[in-house]
Amino acid sequence: MNLFNLENKVILITGGCGILGGGIAKYLAENNATVILLHYKEQPLRDAVQKLKSINAKVEGYVCNVVEEDSLQTVAKKIVDTYGKIDVLINAAGGNKPGATVGPNQSVFDVDVEQFKQVIDLNLFGSIIPSLVFGKVMAQNKIGTIINVSSMAADRAITRVMGYSASKAAIDNFTKWMSVELAQKYGDGMRVNAIAPGFFIGNQNRALLTNEDGSYTDRGNTIIQNTPMNRFGNADELNGAIHYLASEASKFVTGIVIPIDGGFSAFSGV
Repeated sequence: MNLFNLENKVILITGGCGILGGGIAKYLAENNATVILLHYKEQPLRDAVQKLKSINAKVEGYVCNVVEEDSLQTVAKKIVDTYGKIDVLINAAGGNKPGATVGPNQSVFDVDVEQFKQVIDLNLFGSIIPSLVFGKVMAQNKIGTIINVSSMAADRAITRVMGYSASKAAIDNFTKWMSVELAQKYGDGMRVNAIAPGFFIGNQNRALLTNEDGSYTDRGNTIIQNTPMNRFGNADELNGAIHYLASEASKFVTGIVIPIDGGFSAFSGV
């Protein structure tokens, strides 16, 4: 038996048009899973699906909003009508807002509370609501896996990213809570885990970590100095952990958060 076989898995990915989510989607398509992308904008979704279909014909996309339950319910019905099941949900949708950060010349009292709420809404409820909607389908079949995306910002006070940190810390707790709830009430076929990426350069943080000439900013250098592997991560370095958590290889694993961080979380700084 191949514990890592994904061929018969129906895998949903929110945020599948982003840098990290898109890389995960591509990897899963290459491994012959049925990949369903969920995104709130039609054109980026259409472009991503078309690109992935050249790798694997078993790729679809649905326009929906991860913080709108009715939108997700509509999509869930379509997926169940087509496939009869959902094997894996990867909650990769997320982001940040300038007003939910504390700039170099600001203090915590300058935070925009409304933008803070928006960051919590996207990062936390953008994972909770899909987990409830699609998790209910899994629970009816008593089998399914939810994979959340946490962050290094969840476990320690990384400066500036106040709203993002708070939302990702809540993701860690939700992952553990949901794992216990589903296993106790729906059996050992229900699993909930998370990955916690370290520092990867994407569109949202590129200007924060690198200068126009490609050199690191002061913040970028500080991160590298606290990362034993002495570099930023590559998007494809998330794929191994995702594959493990999505497959039967991890069938007795639930409630964990796997750091993928080049040693950042292990390093004391001295």
